[in-house]
Amino acid sequence: MNKLFKLNEHGTTVRTEIIAGTTTFLAMAYILAVNPSILGTVMNPNGVFVATALASAIATFIMGLWANYPIALSAGLGLNAYFAYTVCLSELSDVPNAFTIALTAVFVEGVIFIIMSFFKFREKLVNGIPKNLKYGITGGLGLFIAFIGMQNAHIIVSNESTILGLGSFLEADMALALIGVVITVVLVHFKVKGSVLIAIIATWILGMIAEKIGWRPVDVENGVYSVFPSALISFDMSGLKETAFKFNFAWAGKNIISFIAVVISFLYIDLFDTVGTVVGVADKAHLLNEKGELPRAERVLLSDAIGTTVGACLGTSTVTSFVESATGVGAGGRTGLTAVVTAIWFLIALVFSPIFLAIPSFATAPALIYVGMLMVSSVSKMDFEKDQAAAIGGYMALVMMPLAYSIATGIMFAILSYVLVKICIGKAKEVTPIMWVMFALFALRIVSLITNFM
Repeated sequence: MNKLFKLNEHGTTVRTEIIAGTTTFLAMAYILAVNPSILGTVMNPNGVFVATALASAIATFIMGLWANYPIALSAGLGLNAYFAYTVCLSELSDVPNAFTIALTAVFVEGVIFIIMSFFKFREKLVNGIPKNLKYGITGGLGLFIAFIGMQNAHIIVSNESTILGLGSFLEADMALALIGVVITVVLVHFKVKGSVLIAIIATWILGMIAEKIGWRPVDVENGVYSVFPSALISFDMSGLKETAFKFNFAWAGKNIISFIAVVISFLYIDLFDTVGTVVGVADKAHLLNEKGELPRAERVLLSDAIGTTVGACLGTSTVTSFVESATGVGAGGRTGLTAVVTAIWFLIALVFSPIFLAIPSFATAPALIYVGMLMVSSVSKMDFEKDQAAAIGGYMALVMMPLAYSIATGIMFAILSYVLVKICIGKAKEVTPIMWVMFALFALRIVSLITNFM
């Protein structure tokens, strides 16, 4: 193990990596329920579940064994919603079995990313971002995942007057999540091994008690489900035959312009979501070198590309690096063994799905909130004095990711701000070629967004 994953070199142990991998899985296990719910509107839900678990396991195994990074992958949120609601139910609503066209677009996207990885284009994107922007991206990811956790636990809710507002302390989910945060921090303070994982399980148990005493009554119509597993095991995987290799290249060839538009949208979101996640998680795990570059970046990004391609073949939307990987890093994960453990849990989930799907979001919320705090600490390394362009870029990444609810949008504002300020202060020569490329890509993205609104 030590020779394969270089555990001693990274200051970690097998036990720590196992706990970290388990923590990562529990933090992102919700995708096994959410993805079939979203894609199930246009596909076979059981097939989507099996495809999601298998694709996540395969991509994460590759990440761990080949790239040796503690990063887990699965079907990306946002990308699955775009797949189902925008492509299938809106743009192609009049096309029978529109999901086959969307799967074809995801497959083509994955192949394009594989080709780009061989030319090291995405690697240059990751390593070409200035340090200040990377620190801002890491902090922005921290705020973003903390925001997700607070939403999941109803700590932050919609408000007609102020857009967002504080939830009710009388609601069990909110109260239990806040108790979970306290449990997490106290365990970390006393240096208890597996603090984040223990806190997740403890909060889940408290949820069971709350349900039994009637504080958290089950109300399926309003989205409140039981935290007790409906069963222990399930062997139903028959739906995969309804989703695997369901491509429609014939339609794509006849409607090439429309098809290209769909592919480009998938490419854009996946490209910059992955870049942001990889940079943020690697920075927090202290895996960036002294130049702020990511060693073996091409392997990380190729793992992501292969995951997307395999996922499309099995029948799920774009597979991408998950920001929840930061919870495993927060639990001490530093090598690919963390990812391998997470991948094994995805395979186990195929059989024990009722148990994993019963883990409530308020139980994993404390992990997201706490790890978000750890990631925000990267802002302390930003230099706000010497380079105003890099400072505003990092700052825009920090605030726009949670506020716009998009990693890609946060990076867009960071890059545009950085380059525009460099131009205006007469230091355009300091902008590297790869930053000019990203600037051009985002400028084109803004043009396309404006066109869509007109």
